[in-house]
Amino acid sequence: MEITEVRVKLIEESGERLRAFCSLTFDNSFVIRDLKIIDGTSGPFVAMPSRKLTAHCQRCRCKNHLKASYCNQCGTRLEEPLEIRDETGRAKLYADVAHPINSVCREMIQERVIRAFEEELVKSQQPGYVSSYDDFTDGGEEGSDFGFGVASAPHFGVRKKVESRSSEFGAGIFE
Repeated sequence: MEITEVRVKLIEESGERLRAFCSLTFDNSFVIRDLKIIDGTSGPFVAMPSRKLTAHCQRCRCKNHLKASYCNQCGTRLEEPLEIRDETGRAKLYADVAHPINSVCREMIQERVIRAFEEELVKSQQPGYVSSYDDFTDGGEEGSDFGFGVASAPHFGVRKKVESRSSEFGAGIFE
């Protein structure tokens, strides 16, 4: 397995430890998006894409995040769920969506992503800089948008309003 492309989207002055999002393409055929580059105590590190863990409401069975006090669906006060803890004893609130199985793979990803991040930082200082992440689309080709008109970079898609003289359903939606 080979990492054939890394795309990085720098976060502008967020004031947080999050420095960038990135996507990895393996063997020109498989993409993992939403990896995060975070400032750690010993330099930047890569966090794998994750989702919030949820628990079901005892009344309506709707999913709610673990720290919710009330159900998003019916408003019932939620019981405290049994907390899942990680190896260090901290409450686990997120689960990885994708992650390396062994340390060799993790180190390969970490090294390649951090190198691409550092290169993107240098490029960002150039006049007319445009992030390579910004032209990432669902079709796998630059400019391909499956007719939706939205670049699929999950956090930074550019949308433009469709001008319409019609009062039909959907008139004035974003393209």
